[in-house]
Amino acid sequence: MTLSPRQQDLAIALAGLLAGLLLVSVGAYDRNEDVPAWLAMVPVVVMAGLEVMRRSHTVWTVSVGGVVFGVGVFYGSVLAMVVMYTDLLYAGVLYGRPRMGKVLHLTGGATTLVLSSLTLLYADVPNALVVAGFCGLIFIAPVWTADLVRRHRDRAETERLRAEQTALLAELDRRGAVVAERARMARELHDVIANHLSAIAIHATGAQSVARRQERTADDPLVEALAVIRENSVQGLAEMRRMIGLLREDSPEGPYAAPRLDALDTLLAQARTTGRGAGLAFEAYEEGERGELPAPVELAAYRIVQESLTNALKHAAPGTVRLRIGYRPDEVEITAESPHREGQGRKLQGAGAGLVGMGERAQLLGGSFTAGPADGLWRVRAVLPREAKGEQP
Repeated sequence: MTLSPRQQDLAIALAGLLAGLLLVSVGAYDRNEDVPAWLAMVPVVVMAGLEVMRRSHTVWTVSVGGVVFGVGVFYGSVLAMVVMYTDLLYAGVLYGRPRMGKVLHLTGGATTLVLSSLTLLYADVPNALVVAGFCGLIFIAPVWTADLVRRHRDRAETERLRAEQTALLAELDRRGAVVAERARMARELHDVIANHLSAIAIHATGAQSVARRQERTADDPLVEALAVIRENSVQGLAEMRRMIGLLREDSPEGPYAAPRLDALDTLLAQARTTGRGAGLAFEAYEEGERGELPAPVELAAYRIVQESLTNALKHAAPGTVRLRIGYRPDEVEITAESPHREGQGRKLQGAGAGLVGMGERAQLLGGSFTAGPADGLWRVRAVLPREAKGEQP
């Protein structure tokens, strides 16, 4: 058990008081026959009371303690009182103002010099040396010790503050580097990818205009393909601009809004429109109560569903793609099954990166992810804990 500073002071005062009472009761003190024993306890009691305020009122405790010490020596010197007075001198230097040490060094040295000189004048050299030794132990030793401890403590505090300052500067440098890198990434996304998406949307719109002039019907495969290209490019451009706003924290567009599972219907509608020409149909089922999901879990679930549907559009054979999302008390299970295309499938640049990304999202949250052929289907299964156990994606 660790005592607080206040409790430590009370314990010191109580220990000194009990020690003084014991010494006086057995007569183990410098007795004056003309002074009753109970009177010798008065300085001990007062010194114990001063010990309680040794940290908060250093000037008063040292000053009053010196007077009490002189009175105690006259009425009968008790060792407990002497020890408590040396502790008051120690606390005065350690917890008081910096100039307190200089003052007590001067007064302690002067007191030792005066008392030893008077003893030498009225007695002999051996007694003068004994007085000088005792005075040094009482008036000088605790002051010198406290001054040494305070210097080490102040030096340690200075080093701690310097280390904190260094760490703060390093953190500021790191944040500055992150901000600069985010700005560079935002600039590259804006100048390269966003421009390409914008060009795709513009050319798709132009192609739609040509198709209308050719009086092509709305169910014409070319018209449908152009509509899908334009819609996806516009949506991709909008998400790219929101991502740029996230990277640029001072963007007037505001903070980036992470997609939510409420938008699954929109994903399915887009997938049905895009996959109609490839003979794909999409079905979705939800089991259990969704409830309130943490933002990292909901974002990971949305991205896994989005990537699963995209992979089905790219690689699945004609048939029905079934998406199931099960909401359980402790986890969210996502299963996507699509008709498996035998062989290597369509060779596309970056194939396989989507599976790796989905697996990383699940693992970062402490979940699991599997993907592969099963019973003539391509099955993707991800289990995400409702309370994220790992890093946020």
